Formats: sequence, structure tokens, C-alpha cells
Amino acid sequence: MKKKVGLVGWRGMVGSVLLKRMIKKKDFNKFISIFFSTSEVGKKNPFNFSYSNKILKDAYNIEELKELDIIITCQGSAYTNKIYPLLRFSGWSGYWIDAASDLRMKKDSLIILDPINKKNIINSINNGIKTFVGGNCTVSLMMLALGGLFKNNLIEWISFSTYQAASGGGSGYILELLKQMKYLNKSLLNNLKNLESILNVEKILTKITKNDSFPTNFSIVPLIINLIPWIDSSLKNGQSKEEWKMESETNKILCRSNTNKILIDGTCVRVNSLRCHSQSFLIKLKKNINLNEIEKIISNHNKWVRIIPNNKEFSMKKLTPLSVTGTLNIPIGRIRKLSLGPKYLSAFSIGDQLLWGAAEPLRRMLKFLI
Repeated sequence: MKKKVGLVGWRGMVGSVLLKRMIKKKDFNKFISIFFSTSEVGKKNPFNFSYSNKILKDAYNIEELKELDIIITCQGSAYTNKIYPLLRFSGWSGYWIDAASDLRMKKDSLIILDPINKKNIINSINNGIKTFVGGNCTVSLMMLALGGLFKNNLIEWISFSTYQAASGGGSGYILELLKQMKYLNKSLLNNLKNLESILNVEKILTKITKNDSFPTNFSIVPLIINLIPWIDSSLKNGQSKEEWKMESETNKILCRSNTNKILIDGTCVRVNSLRCHSQSFLIKLKKNINLNEIEKIISNHNKWVRIIPNNKEFSMKKLTPLSVTGTLNIPIGRIRKLSLGPKYLSAFSIGDQLLWGAAEPLRRMLKFLI
């Protein structure tokens, strides 16, 4: 008997990427899909799958949600915080798969990234865990890139710097970045006579971005020709919450307690690429291993990681957001030992945060449950 799967939040960026992957992999043939909406209840379902509802259902209707075996949601934190407790309180014992962060660190939930913790996922299903949550995008991408080192217990600590795309802040962030591009372009066209020198260009652009009418509703400050060295809310210890997630979520995925956790800290930065998050790592290994062995350990861990030779040509062509966007590839390069000592390793990695960083772990979790 086919399971009933409810889909919520399938129009947003993560939801759209998830649907494309599910359609490509023909996942919808394996279950009865029920599409829900928070804003267009009663309208025609735009998808004509064999086992699907024709009319969009109400995503806030607890009675209808209770009829489902599995709910997969990309609707966001506000929806999760409102509906999830009500649904559980009503007695619903189905499986909840979520892209939002709010349930990740709960004791009765599991962060899902099956190339890293497949065994734990299967054990959790067998032990009655019903709540599965996708991890933070930078955490998931880091763990896939460095999976071999984690698996072989070779990491003592990691210091990171992230370079996170506008899309990590949501569709509004991308639209605002595009508006900023348009605003600058329009102003430049109106000031071509002042562009005799590069310094004049710089002066004009800088002045424009400081104008009160410059679009900064989402980014607060201009993201174009700029960067923002803070992502998410503030914590009392001076970290941003995004930075806190790197250590806390990684160790939960690895089932490590406070007594044997891997120390991970650094700075998360928003940059003006449209898609794909990049990360620079300074890693202290537990023992001295030669680079050839390190690369072999990394490349043998999963089929998506790609070792990029540490030279200028390959780094510029294969280790950029544009070379990765829209793919499941996880390139890692700039791998070298540092002058700090033989146990200190540098690396740089990139991944599409809308795929492995968000949608793909949810899709693969649904396959486990189906």
C-alpha cells in the first residue's frame, strides 16, 4: 500500500529545487502525493502526477494533515513552530521531514545527511524517531567535503571562513541583489561622462550605494560591491548563530558528546554571488599524514566530492560558485600543509546550498521512509 506524503512549501527556492530533483528521479511514482498550500487553498494543483490530489489542500488544516504518513516541509520556521506542536499534540505519529532549523537540536529529532550518518538514520527509524531535519547548509557542505577526515577520526579542530551566496538568505535576498545591480547600472549609464578613470568609477559607485534610496530592505547594507561579515542572529559569546551551528550541528550528526566533540569555529560572511556557498578551512589533524594519503581519504569517502589540484588554473576554473551551481558536486581544493606545522592543513570547498545544502538530504530521507 502506497504511503500518503504531504508536501508543504514547494513553491519557494528550496521547495522548487526539491520538486525538480524528485521529478527527475521519478520519486512521485512511489507514493501518493498530497500538495498543500498556505496561500492558494482550493486552486488547481499544477502537477499532474498519477497519485496526487487535483486541488491544493489547506496546510493549516490539522485534521487533513493527520491523515498523512509523512509530511515534508520547506515552508520555513514560522510554519513549523505553529503546526508541528499542534500536530504532535493531536496524536499524529507520522514522519516529519523539515528544511527549517528549529527542530534540529531537539532530543527527539535527527539531523539528516545520509552520506555521513546513514547508519544512524536507519537505527533512528528502527528506534521510533519520527522527526528528521535537514542540517545547516554550510554544515552539510563542509561534512561532505571533509567526510573522509571525519570518518577516520583525523580532525582535532577546524577554523573556518565561509563565503555564503545571497540565495542563502532567501529569494528576497537575491531579488534585492538584482535590484542593486540594476540601480548601479542605471546610475552608471547616467554618469558616463564622469567615467574617465577607475577612481571616478569607484567614487560614483560608492556614493550611489550610500544613498538612502538604495535598495537594502533585506540586506540592511548593500551587498553589491560589498560583503556582510555577519549571518543570522547574535549570541552572547560574540558568535553569530550561523557560526554556532557549525560546531553544534556537526557534533550532533557525528553523535559526539560534549566530552569528545570536535572544536569548530570561525566567521560566516555573506558575499554577492547568487548561488553556492564557499568555505575556507584551517584544520589541525590528530597526526601527520602526507598530502597524497589525505586526498585519497577525502576522495574515497563519497561519490560527489572532487579533488581539485592545487594550482592556479584548476582552482580558477573548477573551484568557483559558477562551476558548481546546479550540480551535486562538492569540489575541494587548495589542499596543502601550512607553515604552522605538519599537522596543519588548508583546504577550500564549494557546494550548491540549494541542493546538498538543503533539498537533497530531504529527498533522500523520504526515500528511506518510502
